[in-house]
Amino acid sequence: MSHHGLVQAETPKGPVERSLMVLEVVAERGGASAREIADALGLPLPTVYRIANTLAESDYLVHIRAESRYELGHKLHQLGQSLHKQVGMSRPVAREITRLHEDTGLAACLTVLRGAELVIVYVVDSPSCPRLPTMRFGFHDVPHSTAFGKILLAEQDAAGRDLYLNRHGMRALTANTITDRCELDAELSDVALRGIAWEHEEFLAGFGCAAVPVRGPDAGLIGAVAISARPERLAGREQTVEAKLRNVATRVAACLRGAQR
Repeated sequence: MSHHGLVQAETPKGPVERSLMVLEVVAERGGASAREIADALGLPLPTVYRIANTLAESDYLVHIRAESRYELGHKLHQLGQSLHKQVGMSRPVAREITRLHEDTGLAACLTVLRGAELVIVYVVDSPSCPRLPTMRFGFHDVPHSTAFGKILLAEQDAAGRDLYLNRHGMRALTANTITDRCELDAELSDVALRGIAWEHEEFLAGFGCAAVPVRGPDAGLIGAVAISARPERLAGREQTVEAKLRNVATRVAACLRGAQR
């Protein structure tokens, strides 16, 4: 949930939820005063002070008294390091994604299966071929419109896919987004057969993506490797891009299996 410039219509009820939302506001704004946090979340100022000071005592926030604002504390860095370790973001894996970007000149990313979602955990891009604006760590939304989301959906049986799409919906993000279930099912059958998914300006106009699955030793899905770029940078390079994606996915799978031993 994003809190950019937003006033909460409903005050969050639980203390844990309130604490997490305070952290999110501070993180997204690069620091915030108690008043800014209160305005963003619709919470009373004394409540914000109590939550923020408790988080500061535990090193999840730092109170910059001279500026009357709160910033993120070092404890969150430790949590972030632990998360990267859990998702298998080792140096060899990072090198493979970086090499994919360098070899293709396209933005490259790795997603891993976390619960029931394929979540972005690493992205490499450059000014000449930037990532899609929302493609940052933790992104997993609107799977019907992303290449790696189609990899996830193609893996599911009919009942699982029904449940998933009923929960997430199939809203149109661009004129090219597939919103017809029969059309999507037909494409997902092709994805399952060929082991690669493409999306052509379905998530964001002016960008296309491709993704291939990363599989564990039992052939189960554990992640996906993907690239994105403007369509003109992909035109005529489909076979080359596909081959590079498959090669990198194989090497990443070996790295991830090694990390899980």
